[in-house]
Amino acid sequence: MFSGWSSNLRVLVTGGAGFIGSNLVDELVKLKYNVDVLDDFSTGIQANKNDSANYIIRSINDDLKDIGDYEVIFHLAAMARIQPSFDDPLNTIDLNVRGTANICDLAVRNKSKLVYAGSSSIYGGKYLNPYAFSKWQGEEICKMYSSVYGLSTSIARFFNVYGPRHLSEGPYATVIGIFERQIINDNFLTITGDGNQRRDFTHVNDIVNGLILMSKDNWFGEIFNLGTGVNHSINEIAKIFNHRQKFISKRPGEAKSTLADISFSRDRIGYEPKEVIEDYIKNWRKKNILTRG
Repeated sequence: MFSGWSSNLRVLVTGGAGFIGSNLVDELVKLKYNVDVLDDFSTGIQANKNDSANYIIRSINDDLKDIGDYEVIFHLAAMARIQPSFDDPLNTIDLNVRGTANICDLAVRNKSKLVYAGSSSIYGGKYLNPYAFSKWQGEEICKMYSSVYGLSTSIARFFNVYGPRHLSEGPYATVIGIFERQIINDNFLTITGDGNQRRDFTHVNDIVNGLILMSKDNWFGEIFNLGTGVNHSINEIAKIFNHRQKFISKRPGEAKSTLADISFSRDRIGYEPKEVIEDYIKNWRKKNILTRG
């Protein structure tokens, strides 16, 4: 499928021990590429490590002058999620902005292609929360490096990613992961606000495929939406899970709706999402509920 790449391609994945990053690493390893992972394991998980990848345990803000020789860098490391950014705006901005500049600088020295993980939260408003602002600033840094240094950069905007290894606990948990945990523990599904907020839920397999497609050509700050083009309300998702629910207070800084326009991604890189959230939930229920004695 990706035969246009050289067989000995060397790639770096920042944040490669996290949810999306580790799924990307697994796929790159399957494609027989030489994979280095840069992760400080502040949020990355040891169990996500792939034995065929090489792990460099550092922060993206560290001095990285002694590593390199990469043809492609996938930059996924970040302080993620909206709600935690309210409590720690300085570190969110420092890591997501200065850290991205550091990775861009590494890419320039290596003459690498850079694929940057942006965020669809920008569509809700760049100044709505520190996280969205920091990810937008990361995009602007990528564009500046393309303009000034000729760096090949492409920007992915993810839409509500779910799938294997998504977090179900802690401040970085996804809504699908939280619902799964609550069902396993036989707790109420907690729905924030009125539950009518709509999200474009995208399977991590489709995200990984989109990132790899983006890395095949040279780009200069182009933005690729990686979503499905279909959204669901949280109430609709809860109904598919078919479990008792309760409503809790609305959270600040979150958009009312997310919905990806994937026409550019489809036309330019052949991105075509294949996974359907309804099927995922039904299969999850079958494995985790119906088979329980």
